[in-house]
Amino acid sequence: MLYMIGLGMGDEKDITLRGKKAIADSDAVFLEGYTSMLLKDRVGLATLHNKEIEVLGRQGVEQEADRILAATKQGNAAFLVVGDVFTATTHHDLYLRAKEQGIPVKVIPNAGVMNAISLTGLDLYKFGRTTTLVYPEKNYRPTSFYDVIVENKKRGLHTLCLLDIKMDEQRFMTVNEALKLLLEIAEEKNDNTITLHTHAVGVARLTGEDQKILYGPISELLIEDFGAPLHCVVIPGTLHEVEERMLKSW
Repeated sequence: MLYMIGLGMGDEKDITLRGKKAIADSDAVFLEGYTSMLLKDRVGLATLHNKEIEVLGRQGVEQEADRILAATKQGNAAFLVVGDVFTATTHHDLYLRAKEQGIPVKVIPNAGVMNAISLTGLDLYKFGRTTTLVYPEKNYRPTSFYDVIVENKKRGLHTLCLLDIKMDEQRFMTVNEALKLLLEIAEEKNDNTITLHTHAVGVARLTGEDQKILYGPISELLIEDFGAPLHCVVIPGTLHEVEERMLKSW
């Protein structure tokens, strides 16, 4: 049996009871360690479950998936994902490979950023396409995420902007870096969808005990210190009265 288990977003205690039992029943436990991270130290995860947990990078999951599947030949294997299991498409690939090999798979969901973002007070039904802001690099400076924001804005929809993670470099894009990048692209495109006066929501350590959510014009958010990762940004669309009241509380 292959268990695919969502861990939630905060610390090791956010796992569900079903997920906890599945880990206890597993002979090999793997943790996907490149699309996100627990807000608290991973060591607590191994201690809580009294299990040796192997952390896998992108190559370990995408190119060496057969090693995870092979572990099911000796017993049960658990594949742990921070947040919800299927936020990253690479996890669908692992699921499909297991199915194709006749390996039983049980998915145990948990809270992820796509639903936890409702803590801002914005209506989940009014979110458009989610996008990811990535660090510009030499000879690589995509701007398609800006176009997603523009399209959502035209339709009155909110945009959840996930921010780049370079896990191997321990480099995590901040709210401030993300907003500066959006302003730069807006200037390049001569577009006024994003300006210093545009209101946005800066979010840090969502669901954590020290989560930080601030709403206001980008000019004010740029000078705030959002602290440790992980961060994300929301560009609101048309707001309902209740949404406005909720956002003002931040």
